Amino acid sequence: MQSISEVRLVEQENKCQCSNKTKIRSEEEYKKLINRLNRIEGQIRGIRGMVEKNAYCTDILVQVAAANAALNAFNKELLANHIRTCVAEDIRNGKDEVIDDLVCTLQKLMK
Repeated sequence: MQSISEVRLVEQENKCQCSNKTKIRSEEEYKKLINRLNRIEGQIRGIRGMVEKNAYCTDILVQVAAANAALNAFNKELLANHIRTCVAEDIRNGKDEVIDDLVCTLQKLMK
């Protein structure tokens, strides 16, 4: 089993192609986000299992709605952390273009 530091290094090496930026998160923030994602992953596997077992449509839809709510909660937490750290730090350093980046991100999230 890889340590958290090893996993984080691999994740940084495989960073998103849409941005050349990375963020080193505190251990606490990292653990919170990973725990949320693990729960969401479990929900998705549960939904797949329901489909495989021919569960009733509305039962599956209710579980999908719960998974969507969990993803939205993840986004809210990540966005709040982003604003408190990355955006605030860039503004303090005179990088006002971060506001345009934030607006663009919010527009993408609100589709």
